[in-house]
Amino acid sequence: MWERGRPPRKQRPAPLILPASALVSPPPPRFVFPRSLFALAARAMPSRRPSPVILLLLALAFALLFLLLSPSAPSASRLSHSFVSTSPSSSASSPPSPVKIYLYDLPSKFTYGVVRSYMSARGPSGSPDAAAVLADEELRYPGHQHSAEWWLFKDLRRRGPRDRPVARVDDPAEADLFYVPFFSSLSLVVNPIRPPAAANASDAAATVGPSYSDEAMQDELVEWLERQSYWRRHRGRDHVFICQDPNALYRVVDRISNAVLLVSDFGRLRGDQASLVKDVILPYSHRINPFKGDVNVDSRPALLFFMGNRYRKEGGKVRDTLFQVLENEGDVIIKHGAQSRVSRRMATQGMHSSKFCLHPAGDTPSACRLFDALVSLCVPVIVSDHIELPFEDVIDYSNISIFVDTSKAVQPGFLTSMLRRVSSERILEYQREIQRVKHYFEYEDPNGPVNQIWRQVSMKAPLIKLLINRKKRLVERGTNETDCSCICSTPSEISTAG
Repeated sequence: MWERGRPPRKQRPAPLILPASALVSPPPPRFVFPRSLFALAARAMPSRRPSPVILLLLALAFALLFLLLSPSAPSASRLSHSFVSTSPSSSASSPPSPVKIYLYDLPSKFTYGVVRSYMSARGPSGSPDAAAVLADEELRYPGHQHSAEWWLFKDLRRRGPRDRPVARVDDPAEADLFYVPFFSSLSLVVNPIRPPAAANASDAAATVGPSYSDEAMQDELVEWLERQSYWRRHRGRDHVFICQDPNALYRVVDRISNAVLLVSDFGRLRGDQASLVKDVILPYSHRINPFKGDVNVDSRPALLFFMGNRYRKEGGKVRDTLFQVLENEGDVIIKHGAQSRVSRRMATQGMHSSKFCLHPAGDTPSACRLFDALVSLCVPVIVSDHIELPFEDVIDYSNISIFVDTSKAVQPGFLTSMLRRVSSERILEYQREIQRVKHYFEYEDPNGPVNQIWRQVSMKAPLIKLLINRKKRLVERGTNETDCSCICSTPSEISTAG
């Protein structure tokens, strides 16, 4: 059965290890004129010698039929269009109009204020608050794997080129969608892990000052939105939130579940809160430096590399088992380590010098490590049975990574023996394809993930309009329907929603 609001997960293809000769494209199919058509024509011909006019008409009919049936012929729609209009202007198809998006002017406490709070919480105790005196445009978002919220906000603020999938509008009455730019992932980690030391309780109270509350910020955000007429109009169905951290907006997610959610995976979200139908999967920001060299196998002596927390909960428990079956392999580097500058340097060196990089599930199906591997030209080995990946309509992940079922990956010797059978030529093919698509995972690239995210968001706009119209008709008919039931759970519901 499908989860409510979520299509079934796609079956990942098993890794194919083929010789180079098997990768040659098959020859194009030859067109064979159906013999039955000749027989039909012969029966239609009169027994006496036909007139030249009939022969000419038959020849024209066969020529037109050949054009329509030939694989190299233009499509029927294009052919019919050429009969209707032969003007030069009609032959060039115009690009679709960008979806109009309105950027909410939230109180700055939800955007730049979150950055200031983060910097203040991590500043030396008793030192002046440097973030407080900086202008908004001088603030820098901290290095963070969930920095997509910063990149999308800055992109809308600077009003990118007009050929983008979305165009920012100043009048909300013109908007198709409304973007809510709360830095929800950074807000989640504003408070320092340990409060600054103080001589006694009174000094601590004077030093720390009022504490930051992410939960209070979430409540205030939704209360602010609920006062906005455009939120109330459709109960937020045409609004867009980014909550890339799996725990971001956890307190209010039920109150905003009608909206389009920009997430990294659905690991902590129920089927009635998030869905592939209405939501968008984002790539994490890579944390290590990209590999600058060319495709190569000889400079990568290690077979497989992994560095990360060994002990996780829920779906990430498989990591401990993988450590046990891999840590004694001679050409495998597998290390326990948390996020730190030293760990990132070690991870950079390891990924840049390994052929394959292991990507097991953590507490949720995906992690930043996958995108670190891709920008390192280290072929990801994905051990995660329920992973959804960004931009799957333009990226064939089977060409840039290897998927392994968890039940097989934990068998002693399975992973290493499988990877050793992959030829050097095949590894180079993986690396070349990663080179071709890795700009989709580099937020600094102007044609990278920001543009792709907006394209994915723009593709949701027609469906959102369809669901809003459906809801209106149900209300007009007096049908009693809960808000979440308007989230389609199957493609057939999408087709009937209009």
